[in-house]
Parts: sequence; structure tokens; C-alpha cells
Amino acid sequence: MHVQEWLETVPPLAIYLLVGLVIGLESLGIPLPGEIILVSSALLASQHGDINPVILGACATAGAIIGDSIGYAIGRKGGRPLLAWLGKKFPRHFSEAHIATAERSFQKWGMWAVFFGRFVALLRIFAGPLAGVLRMPYWKFLTANVLGGILWAGGTTAVIYYVGVVAESWLKRFSWLGLVAAVLIGLTSFLVLKRKAKKAQAQAQPGESELVGAAE
Repeated sequence: MHVQEWLETVPPLAIYLLVGLVIGLESLGIPLPGEIILVSSALLASQHGDINPVILGACATAGAIIGDSIGYAIGRKGGRPLLAWLGKKFPRHFSEAHIATAERSFQKWGMWAVFFGRFVALLRIFAGPLAGVLRMPYWKFLTANVLGGILWAGGTTAVIYYVGVVAESWLKRFSWLGLVAAVLIGLTSFLVLKRKAKKAQAQAQPGESELVGAAE
């Protein structure tokens, strides 16, 4: 069953709590599909009036901020042994390579890594615990955490909600042929952006390899 189809069977109050909980646990450092749950819930809110997008966005924001803060506290107390333990439990997400990449981002960008990390799946999981492990001053972490949480959770909810509303209205006015054309245009744009991202990543890899070799 698709996530959105399953959410349609859940009461609104349970959806609010589920979104806050899943995003909070993901921000804490547990690999969960927080963004998928949020996007699916926001899209569902655009189609069903009994789900309030403002409450949904507030729950998502609260989950992001609280989860990151708990992850920071755990990371600060657990230190690097915590990362080693997570690597054994979740090798796909907390491998040594992923930890090294995240750590370089934190050392280079500081609190901006916490802020922008909210928009990147890998860093979203690492942000709280790693900031604690690296002893980032809490006021810096909290500032970036709150601003990033509001912008990511609230912004994602608002954008997906209004896209869903506009899409539903658009479908009522135009033909299925127009819809197919719009989907094809969107898919083409996505593939072009994906190709550019892969090309940029391929160009960046040699530089990263040199840095790793120098560090060794």
C-alpha cells in the first residue's frame, strides 16, 4: 500500500502526531523516511479539508527542532563511540565514509551545516548527533536548528499543499492531454537536473579523493 493511501485511513490527529514523531526520530539520528511522510501528508491535506496544513506544518517543525536538540544532547554525551555504535547498527547510513563526509561539511560550514543540512537527507540524520560530538556551541546549534526546522518543515508543507491545491483545480479546468504534457515537461526537467547533479558530483570526486589521500 502506498504511503498516501495508508495515511488516508488514519485520523487527522494521528497524522499530526505521526508526522511529528517520524521527523523527530529522523532528526534524532534514526534513519526514517521523514520527508516522504511529510510530503505525503501535505499532499493529502490539499485534497482533504479535515487536515489543517498549519497544524501539520507546526507539528513537523516541532518534531524537527526537538529531535535535533535531543540528538545534539545524545551526541555531546556519547561522543565518537556513539558514531561507531551507530555505524554497526546502521551501516548504510553511518558508514565511516558518510561520517567523514558529514564531518568535513561541519568543519567547513559550522552552524550553516546544521541549517542547510536540514534539506539534505544524509545530513538531516547526522546534524544533531554530529554537532554534539563536535562540541558545537549550543546557542549556534539551536539558532541554526530552529531556523532550518521552520524553513524546511514549514516551507515543505506550504509548497506541497499549494501545489496540490493548484493541481486539483487545474485538473478540473483542463484535459488529460494537458496533464500528460505537464508531467512530461516536469519529468524532462527532473532528468536534466539529475544529469547535471551527477556531472557535478563526478567532477567533485577527484578533488575529494585528493583530500582523503592527503589526510591519510
